[in-house]
This record gives sequence, C-alpha cells and structure tokens, in this order.
Amino acid sequence: MRMMSRTIRTRRSPERDGTTPHSRKATRAAAAVAAGALALSLTACGGDDDGSGSDTGTSEETAGQVTLPKLNGTSLEIAAVWTGAEQANFKKVLAEFEKRTGAKVTFVPAQDPIINFIGSKVAGGQPPDVVMLPQPGAIKQAVDRGWAKPLGSDALKELGENYSQGWQDIGKVGGKAYGVYYKAANKSLIWYNNQVFENAGASEPETWPELLNTAQTVFDSGVTPFSVGGSEGWTLTDWFENVYLSQAGPEKYDQLAKHEIKWTDPSVKDALTTLAQVWGKPDYVAGGADGALQTDFPASVTQVFTGGDQPKAAMVAAGDFAQVNIPQSMKVGTDAKVFPFPAVGDNGPVVSGGDAAVILEDSKGAQALATWLASPDAATIQAKLGGYLSPNKNVPNSAYPNSVQQKIAKALIDAGDDFRFDMSDQAPQAFGGTPGKGEWKILQDFLKNPDDVAGTQQKLEAEAAAAYGN
Repeated sequence: MRMMSRTIRTRRSPERDGTTPHSRKATRAAAAVAAGALALSLTACGGDDDGSGSDTGTSEETAGQVTLPKLNGTSLEIAAVWTGAEQANFKKVLAEFEKRTGAKVTFVPAQDPIINFIGSKVAGGQPPDVVMLPQPGAIKQAVDRGWAKPLGSDALKELGENYSQGWQDIGKVGGKAYGVYYKAANKSLIWYNNQVFENAGASEPETWPELLNTAQTVFDSGVTPFSVGGSEGWTLTDWFENVYLSQAGPEKYDQLAKHEIKWTDPSVKDALTTLAQVWGKPDYVAGGADGALQTDFPASVTQVFTGGDQPKAAMVAAGDFAQVNIPQSMKVGTDAKVFPFPAVGDNGPVVSGGDAAVILEDSKGAQALATWLASPDAATIQAKLGGYLSPNKNVPNSAYPNSVQQKIAKALIDAGDDFRFDMSDQAPQAFGGTPGKGEWKILQDFLKNPDDVAGTQQKLEAEAAAAYGN
C-alpha cells in the first residue's frame, strides 16, 4: 500500500462499475454522520492501552472457517509494493496459507508504478500469479490489457460472506469481480507525540483554525509542529484530499476525481491556499521543504516519536498503518496518540483506501490464494500484528492489538457501504500514482514553492487532461 493508501465515506456508493448514487441530500447528511462518528470513536483513544483482546477471540473464532484445497507441489508468486514490517507481517499470512495447503508461496517485491512493473513481467512471460494492486484504476488497466483473470466461485463466496457490497463493487470491472480488497487504510488521521503536547499545553484540534493554533502553540514550546514525508508524493496527495474533501465537499470531490471539473477550478485554488498555511511556513515543517522532500514516509513517522520530549516534529498526518513505524518504546494510546484530520469546512474528512489481490495467472493455486485473502482467517493473522486494517467485516475487533486500532477498525466496518476511494487512486496511474510525475511531482514542487497556487493548478490540469484524455 502502499500506504495506501484511501476512502471517503458518505451516503453514496462508489460511482463506478454501474453503482447508483444516492441523493445529494443523503450524501451530505451521511458525510457529516460518518465523520462525526469517527471523531467520537477516537476521542477515547487517549486512555490506557494494554492491548487487551489482542489474543482473545481471534484465531479461535476464525481458524478453519475457509475451505482450501490441498496444493502440495504447487508454487505461487504474489507481488506487492510492501516493504519493511508491512511485508514481513504479510509473509506470516502467506506462511499460514502454505501450512494449510502445502503450497509454496514466494513474495515478489514490486516497484511503483506497479502497473509498469507488472507489464514488464507479462512482457517477459513471467507474471506473478497474484498481484496486490493499490488503485481501482490499476485494476481496470490490468483488466483492459487482458492481464487480470476473474475471481472464481470460492473467492466470490468469501467476498459475499465477509465484505459489504461497496467493498465488493470496487473490485469489479464491467460488473465482474477481479479484486479482493485484503487491506484498507484510514488516512484521515493525525498522530502526535503526547509528551510534546503536554509540555506545550496543546490540545487536540477539531477544526483547521484550531490545528493552526495548536501548531503555533507547539512551535512556541520549541518543537517543530509537523513532519511531512515529502519524498513520497502520495503523502502530499493525502494532505490535499483531506483538505479538499472537507472544504469543497463530496460532490466536488467526485467531480474532480473523474476530471469532470478542471484542476483550475476555484475549489482547487481554495484547497491549495489552505495547504499553504502549513506548507508555506518553513518553521512548521521539519527540515523545511528541502528536508521534507528528503524524508520518506517511515522516517516521517519515526521522527515524531524519537528524541524524547524534543523530537524533530510533534505531529504527522498519516493513516492507521503508521503504527508499524512507531517505536515499540512509545505506547500507542498513551505516548503516541491520534486525532481525526480537522474539519476545514462543515465536516471533517474521512479518507481511506486499500490494496486488492488480483489474479494474473489463473490456476487452482492462484484462486485458492485469492480465496484465502478474502477470508477472516487471513486478515485476523495480520490484524493481530498491528499496522493493518481490514475491510473484512468478520475479522473480530478484538484481533486488533490496541484500543486505538480497534476503534479505527470499528469505524471502518460500521461505515458499511458509505465510502469512496482516494482521489489519486481513482485517477489514471500516470497522473495519480507515478513517482516523479503527475500529481505526485507537482505537489512536491508546490511544497517547495507554495506561493505558486495558479501555476500549480495549471500544471495539474495539463497533466490530468493528458492522463484522462479529456
């Protein structure tokens, strides 16, 4: 996930693959309810967190629920962009699949843009059996190019039993299911160093003006307010999407995501101008723009929670998956706390996303692996390891290792079908998902020069028009 990763919950099903939107009134109402519910669920995250429940009602409740074939002698490859702890934890899920089936599964590290990586493998006649795709647009590209194979009856059965209709639908192309959304992420969160906040007398903000006040309070105490992993462009699109969704609203968000309105629209100007209130203050960003552009995502999290009460920064906007980068010496829920991304407009944003397993080489083994990843058995294993969020509604909430993660997971499941995917993940990968190009590169340039709002809009529109073909 990539960290992917990215969803916006509203009373509106995704407007893709033939799904039907609800009324505008219902959309606005549910956006407020969903954002409010998440805010309420996270306000209690600051209490003691003993991780209770992490070993209760997990494997005992889910083990053996999914039926898998014997695959002795079968070798499979699965590719993903995951690295570090995320990759290591996923390999434990694969190890259990091997144990249950007798198959041998090799994890293949992929690079972004993953569609290009897979294309090179296909061209060489050696595609992986299964690939984890972090964008709905990438799934469609894989289908359109004839690479992806439909899910079989066993995987469809697991999807039907374990996923809301909305999560099933975003894995479809032309009404046919190709993707199993194994991993989700809530990215409308800001993690913070509690000791820094206590020392500064800062409080958790609920609105953008309050966030700016909190940042100034932290700055006055001698600590830089924000850490930004600017070397990875997706972290910057997440900032933009949270601001844009809350400020412009879900209808405009949908339109911009489809390029039905241009990036030169005044709503984009407003969002970039708002972002500049943080990015345009060098003292508010650890290392300034140059430092941020040399900081990757893991480091952007780690530097908030190392250095005692004088870390490099006090806060980082990051999804639930940031937990894998928080040092074990910092207790989540006590030392490392989190609050919802503050409301810029009437409602706070709720943005998330996910990674889907897609079959490239159709076989009994590949179908079994997709079936396994659609099961609560598989997701429960990784849920217990932390830094992971599943859209599978039959994963016991107690499987998550701490109260913070449990509350975030519950908010996702309680949302049901009320979500949308991250905007950049809906875009053609050339615009929304390629390092050094498109939206990623343009927002990196904007981080360095946040005064150039108009120029940034023009560059975004030119790149979007080329990628969308309109």
